[in-house]
Amino acid sequence: MFDESNFIIYFKKGDERVLDYIVNQYLGIIKTITTKILYNNKEDIEECINDIFFSIWKNRNKFYGNSALDFKKWIFKVSKFKAIDYYRKNIKNNVIETNDSLVSNSFLPEESVILKEEQKEIFKILDELKDVDRKIFIMKYYLGMKSESISRILNLTPSAVDNRVYRGKKFLKDKILGS
Repeated sequence: MFDESNFIIYFKKGDERVLDYIVNQYLGIIKTITTKILYNNKEDIEECINDIFFSIWKNRNKFYGNSALDFKKWIFKVSKFKAIDYYRKNIKNNVIETNDSLVSNSFLPEESVILKEEQKEIFKILDELKDVDRKIFIMKYYLGMKSESISRILNLTPSAVDNRVYRGKKFLKDKILGS
């Protein structure tokens, strides 16, 4: 009944039958994105995926595209930002373990605790940045994304992203060093 050529029409009209098609078509990409960001936190991955589908459905009037490719790009953005929100919430609540690449097994327990405390402080300072700047920093330094990818997601030019990174670094340096 639904395919790439007609599902958007039913989606925009609010026909709930299209949800099965959307889940079947896009669950893979959503799961990949959330797993990459939330890595081994399976409960949050499942909860985030459900929240993404709910958000997509609830905000269907905010989708302005007309093609399956537009829809895929929109779902990618929604998924990435929702997963980042979960990640940030977990960092604030100290629910998730620190990424193994950040804390290697060769660290002594004291060093690991100090590193975690430093990360908490950095996230507190990041919360003082404007929302878009905070998203840029998370995408660039925690998710390892390039400026070009960030610029596409946030609808900015790559140079605007780089300028925001430069100003953000200066702000962080001043905050950390107390200048």
